[in-house]
Amino acid sequence: MRHDDELGEIHAAAAGNRLAQSALVTRHMPGVYALSYRMLRDAALAEDIVQETFLRAWKVLGQWTPDARLSTWLHRVALNLCYDHLRKKRESLPGELPERIDHGPQPDEALAQAQRMAALDAAIASLPERQRAALTLCAIDGHTNIEAAEIMDISVDALESLLARARRTLKTRLRSDEQREAGGPQT
Repeated sequence: MRHDDELGEIHAAAAGNRLAQSALVTRHMPGVYALSYRMLRDAALAEDIVQETFLRAWKVLGQWTPDARLSTWLHRVALNLCYDHLRKKRESLPGELPERIDHGPQPDEALAQAQRMAALDAAIASLPERQRAALTLCAIDGHTNIEAAEIMDISVDALESLLARARRTLKTRLRSDEQREAGGPQT
C-alpha cells in the first residue's frame, strides 16, 4: 500500500472509522505478532503484546506524526513491550516450539528436518534479546537494516554488529549441536 493511502487510512482510523481501524489491524497484526512471538516464545504472551500495541496505537493515533512508517512505529512499540516483559521475567524462557508438519514421503527426512528446525528455533531463542530482535527483524521478518535499526532505535552500524554476533553465535551453537549428535569432538 502506498504511504499516502495509508496516511488517509490512519486519519480515518484516528477519527473512529471502524473499517479503517480494521484494515490497519489486518495489515499490521501478522508482523507485530510474529515479532512478539519470536521474542517471547509464547503464543499467549505474543497475543497480549499485539493487543497492547494496538491499544497504545489507538490512544495516540490522532496525535501521531508520520516521522516513520506506521509499521515501523508499531514494531517499535511491540519490541519495547517485549523488552519490558523480558526485563520483568529475567529467568530464561524455554518457549514453545511451533508444531512443524511435513507431509513429505520420507518420515526419516521429515524427522531430521523437524529436528534441525527445533535446534534452530532453540538456538535463536537462546540468543541475547537484542541479537534475537535484530535477527528476527531482518532475517525472519524481512525488514531492511535501516528499518530494523529504526525499530530498535539504534544505528545501522550497531544493528549490523548485532546481526554479525547473532549469526556467529548461531553458527557455533548449531555446529556444536551437530558434532555432539555425531559423537565428534566439540570446538
